[in-house]
Amino acid sequence: MFKKILVPLDGSELAAKVLPQVTELAKACKSEVTLVHVCQTEQVGEATPGVIEATPAQMKKVCETFLSKAAKDLQGAGLKVDFVCVEGSPAMQIIGYADKNNFDLIAMATHGRGEVAWVLGSVAERVVSHATVPVLLFRVMEFKPPQLKEEFFLP
Repeated sequence: MFKKILVPLDGSELAAKVLPQVTELAKACKSEVTLVHVCQTEQVGEATPGVIEATPAQMKKVCETFLSKAAKDLQGAGLKVDFVCVEGSPAMQIIGYADKNNFDLIAMATHGRGEVAWVLGSVAERVVSHATVPVLLFRVMEFKPPQLKEEFFLP
């Protein structure tokens, strides 16, 4: 059914929580899995030329390191896995990469960056709205227990 699955990861533990489910799906469908991370390269504010040149290279090295580890873990589970780091706007790059490389499915977390997504908008929402292939969303949230009533009234 799904021969090629694209799994966007943003480097957060929450986003990586999709990997056990993706592993089971890929095994059941005998799918190839590609992990993708999008490095945002838009510059904010002023920086020296040396810093601007070093930043994308540093980001790519960090990206490749964490994707390589995740890929090795999935390979250890018996999957055929590849990974890629791309630059640009996350939703646009995920959609474009899936389309250009003939993926059958995009499987991703709904809240990789936590509460920040509420303010900045959701990459998952944009991917679902504009992707040309099916998108499987895994709702992952970090559970925070409620505070005790006494904590609200302490001076």
